[in-house]
Amino acid sequence: MTHEERVDLISSRKLEHLQLALHGDAESDLGLNWNEVRLVHNCLPEMDLADVDLQTDFLGQTVSAPIWITGMTGGHERAARINRRLAVAAERHGLAMGLGSQRAGLFDPDLMATYRVARDVAPHAVLVANIGAPQLVPQSDAPALELHDIRAIVESVEAQALAIHLNFLQEMVQPEGDRNARGVLEAIGEVVRSVGVPVMAKETGAGISREQARRLQQVGVAAIDVGGAGGTSMVKIEGAREGQRSNGHVSMAEAFGRWGIPTTASILETRHCGVPVIATGGVRSGVDAARAIALGAAAVGVGLPFLMAADAGEAELDLVIQQFITELRRALFLTGSRTPEELQGQGAVVLGDLSTWKKQRGL
Repeated sequence: MTHEERVDLISSRKLEHLQLALHGDAESDLGLNWNEVRLVHNCLPEMDLADVDLQTDFLGQTVSAPIWITGMTGGHERAARINRRLAVAAERHGLAMGLGSQRAGLFDPDLMATYRVARDVAPHAVLVANIGAPQLVPQSDAPALELHDIRAIVESVEAQALAIHLNFLQEMVQPEGDRNARGVLEAIGEVVRSVGVPVMAKETGAGISREQARRLQQVGVAAIDVGGAGGTSMVKIEGAREGQRSNGHVSMAEAFGRWGIPTTASILETRHCGVPVIATGGVRSGVDAARAIALGAAAVGVGLPFLMAADAGEAELDLVIQQFITELRRALFLTGSRTPEELQGQGAVVLGDLSTWKKQRGL
């Protein structure tokens, strides 16, 4: 494959992912199980709603609320418009924002502008650069990225942190996916030691277990985003892409459609791993965010609801973000928690399948 063909493939794939997330059936077949997490109501909170302070630390930076706009897109001109709106909102609301995988920008400098737009319109926002773990090791058709490539990704958007996304489930069902994972953990550790900003390990829809969380902590990651199953499913998106090319043959995506650790279970798996845990995967409200924090997460990531709102317009995105923040603030009040840390310390009651998972895994 020539350089130009690879650039075209990556850019077109970015657009397909964006379109299918916005307009296709992208929700995980596992469904959401937030109702299995019950917060304990406090009928005597003994404070004013104004006493609730959502400000928190996110990868060494202070943000206005423990909600981050997860890395979703980039690498195509339509994605630039989405990233611009998301970044404007991050700046306005004081939230952290992630970018989609920036590999496309390395292959074609013109595409880097689709990511750089976030810093251009949000000079004070906390931005998290993004690269895939498969690109840190050699693949059958491409060498591993060099450390100077990783630093260039961070510097291109003046990011305060870097996310390394662990998307091997997606790669297994993607027709052109990268299949080699040998040496990934060592490569992550090398990036941690060399890149100059905090590094977050981030799953993309299959969750992280306690065993892998500990291994990631041992190589020095600053935080773990569980990216659990239950929200947007890259397996379904890749299945839809394959179906468009092969007359509906999507057997690989069907086989792995229910694969992964649910977000709620992954929070329980990782909450004692020694670094802050971020809960992404099916967070659809501020109440869901409160449930995640009560389970042990330090912050939550929101993807699809913000992506769809951003596609509709800046005003719609502002409304959706404000609704999340308002719901989270009131949930803290109703549990008698003045800060997210206080809510995190209270814990939650777990029911159903989540309770079974907790018992069988000894969590």
